[in-house]
Amino acid sequence: MLIDFVPIVTGVSLAEAPAFRKAPGGAPANVAVCISRLGGSSAFIGKVGKDEFGFMLADILKQNNVNNSGMRFDANARTALAFVSLRADGEREFLFFRNPSADMLLHESELDVNLIKQAQIFHYGSISLIDEPCKSTHLAAMNIAKKSGSILSFDPNLRLQLWPSEEAAREGIMSIWDQADIIKMSEDEIKFLTGGDDPNDDNVVLTKLFHPNLKLLLVTEGSEGCRYYTKNFKGRVAGVKVKAVDTTGAGDAFVGGILNSLASDLNLYQDEKWLREALLFANACGALTVTERGAIPALPTKEAVLQLLSKAAS
Repeated sequence: MLIDFVPIVTGVSLAEAPAFRKAPGGAPANVAVCISRLGGSSAFIGKVGKDEFGFMLADILKQNNVNNSGMRFDANARTALAFVSLRADGEREFLFFRNPSADMLLHESELDVNLIKQAQIFHYGSISLIDEPCKSTHLAAMNIAKKSGSILSFDPNLRLQLWPSEEAAREGIMSIWDQADIIKMSEDEIKFLTGGDDPNDDNVVLTKLFHPNLKLLLVTEGSEGCRYYTKNFKGRVAGVKVKAVDTTGAGDAFVGGILNSLASDLNLYQDEKWLREALLFANACGALTVTERGAIPALPTKEAVLQLLSKAAS
């Protein structure tokens, strides 16, 4: 979990931005808040600085009914910051301040093991795999979750500028690939992980990325919606049309939407009709999030999602 500093005007580079406003962010934290907003139950594990920003982030989780008892505070490192600019085309450029930041310094001894054991679903990204001690902690937490019967959910959430090299990023992400039960990825990530193959080719996805233990592979396509692949079927669910203001957090809202549905029915991915309905709901979660600035402030409630879907259906 970190703080995104977002320019107060859109369509400018970071250097040209006249001023910034702070927005709480960080993909796994966004997912946790989204699930809670949708009426689910979630907890967040991570580390922030023992500083004003760190306390603010812990408080934001609490305000959003996310269990933050697994958070730790580091007196010797600062809370991570990211400056995120929205270019005129709605895409983002990032500048990270973590040298090292507190999130990289979470130790295995600081894990709340009982909290992990309670999880039906354990969700994580790849940024926590870049540096030690956080990498070993991440792997230990995955192991605890797997042993206690959790479904493992992985969003690689590629941020190339944080990795030492492209090769390190590819290796790091693929090192835990075959342990996940659910993977959500973008078209860019398919291209990156396959070394430039066509992200729209089902055969590429099925031969290079689908693995024997995988229950569900999801590919997000922005405003176009998403594709899904399981052992028995595959397909596409169209997106829900809205006026986009800021794409930050849209993928995390999608993940929150689908994981929240899955938590209430762990066999969701075996029934294509139910899965398609849940994915349409998840697409609507993502769509609503792009209509406002910032990730956490824009995450939707269940009522708002259902309202958007009924409006779209009429």
